[in-house]
Amino acid sequence: MRHRVRTSLPALGLGLVVLLAGCAGEEPDADSTARPTSAATSSSAATTAPTTPAAPTASATPTAAPARGTVPPAWLGTRVLPRTEDGFGEIRPTPRALRNRRFTLPDQLPALPGDGFASRVADPAPAEVLARSTWRPGCPVGRDDLAWIRLTFWGFDDARHTGELLVNRAVARDVVRVFRELYAARFPIEEMRITRAAEQTAPPTGDGNNTGAFNCRPTRGTTTFSQHAYGLAVDLNPFQNPYVKGDVVLPELASAYLDRDDVRPGMITDDGPATRAFAAIGWGWGGTWQNLKDYQHFSRNGR
Repeated sequence: MRHRVRTSLPALGLGLVVLLAGCAGEEPDADSTARPTSAATSSSAATTAPTTPAAPTASATPTAAPARGTVPPAWLGTRVLPRTEDGFGEIRPTPRALRNRRFTLPDQLPALPGDGFASRVADPAPAEVLARSTWRPGCPVGRDDLAWIRLTFWGFDDARHTGELLVNRAVARDVVRVFRELYAARFPIEEMRITRAAEQTAPPTGDGNNTGAFNCRPTRGTTTFSQHAYGLAVDLNPFQNPYVKGDVVLPELASAYLDRDDVRPGMITDDGPATRAFAAIGWGWGGTWQNLKDYQHFSRNGR
């Protein structure tokens, strides 16, 4: 049975039902499960006490557990959701470990040199890069019209990272300009890599958060190509900035981020650095749309 959600923004008119934190039926987080008892804490060991206190050692110093949301849970990307009749995963409450999501996944590219913002543009994109993307004959953009961008971004861990985007060559320099501004503003990003073809048909887990651009696919709910299929759109931190239409929330576990007044790291706001940077190159934001909200989405034509 689908859980339905409701955004706190009444102007959306989306008819969503509020998901309360800790509601019945939510799966426990991995870090909340009981740990097995070790031999050191068995009943026989407890009855034998040393005659003199042991000298303190470095290993005996207690360490604080990481704050919730700063470490990816072990189950991330592995718990498949049942599909609904619309083809998406079942909408479920956001697990506690992801309600204030602020970790960055390991980079998949070598670090660009330097200690500040850096970028490299390969125009056109190399064949080996296209081979691991969603490009195929029949896409609405030619293979020679796509550029491969490598650039640095600021992570939720307050560190410099290196990612990649595949974009239309006509907007490559503008996209670099946007991410230079985001880096300067220390706007945190979790992951940035090229979408792979296998991801288009993979079972839904509802917890992805990749910042990406080119994706040769139709617009959700239609048969027409999206602006991503032209390399003219970017999705930024999709989990913190979900797509919402009626009862559909994508990613399916991101309902905790429907309250746009509760601003947490990585969220896009009306007057924040992301909207300002994209507006400066003339791109529109899906967070301003009337019939649905696509908070992650920026595109050159505003659609």
